[in-house]
Amino acid sequence: MRRRSFLATAAGSLAMPSIGRGEAATTLRMVPFANVSVIDPLGPQAITRNHAFMVYDTLYGWNDHLEPEPQMAAGHAVEDDGKQVTITLRDGLRFHDREQVRAIDAVASLRRWMARNPYGQYLATITDDLSPVDDKSLRFRLSKPFPLIIRGFGAIDWPCVVMPERIARTDPAKLIEDATGSGPFKFKKDEYNSGSRIVYERNPLYTPRGSGIARLTAGPKVVHFDRVELHIVADPATAAAALQTGEVDWFEQVPADLLELLGRNRGLRVEPIGPHDVYAVFRLNHLQPPFTHKSVI
Repeated sequence: MRRRSFLATAAGSLAMPSIGRGEAATTLRMVPFANVSVIDPLGPQAITRNHAFMVYDTLYGWNDHLEPEPQMAAGHAVEDDGKQVTITLRDGLRFHDREQVRAIDAVASLRRWMARNPYGQYLATITDDLSPVDDKSLRFRLSKPFPLIIRGFGAIDWPCVVMPERIARTDPAKLIEDATGSGPFKFKKDEYNSGSRIVYERNPLYTPRGSGIARLTAGPKVVHFDRVELHIVADPATAAAALQTGEVDWFEQVPADLLELLGRNRGLRVEPIGPHDVYAVFRLNHLQPPFTHKSVI
């Protein structure tokens, strides 16, 4: 993935200084906005979602217009007035352990995802049957049409990733510890040091989608780095200093009070990850005075 689109799954406007080293670099060292403490792709943290898009692939992705596009899927067919949906997997899909990705893997992964994702939870209530047709295709039979079904498979929060059936059968309420996926990078469990460093290496078996434009989580994911290191730095000033001295290449989420400082460095570039803003929410505690009185609000 290119530097400007790497981890575009963040789907927000997080300030991102561009890489400080030359184009020939094969290792990307970055300071993420949080520690990857959970490697289960259905974990609740946003950083876990980013980890998921590194290690796994999804049936569909969302482009920068938030429209679904096929990823692992070659396509789908909708029949019986919207109550039957058949998804076909594209060729060349393999897990990190070299096993072929089969429809039965996708079915088990979908069932686990449907227990956690809001799209999936509703879909589960109207699914009469979900089963593989053969190794390359799977079929939903619904009690009523659900026009958002394909869009749901591209969801960014609690993404609909595909993992081996043996792992996907893990109780959705329990966290998995085996991060075998089929995505562009492999998780280096032997180098995992939560709170300090998380490492990924390029998956040589990964076959990107053959056409389209890489936008948000859709399009061909072409890997340009052999190794990605996430360095956990709790102090933003320390992270900014590391970026300026070349110890790291990317500071993912820069506090507002450091943006001007980094912007003055001609060797760096500060820019948003994408066009979609991230908004904070300020909620008043209506149980505490003076906000207990309607007249105040």
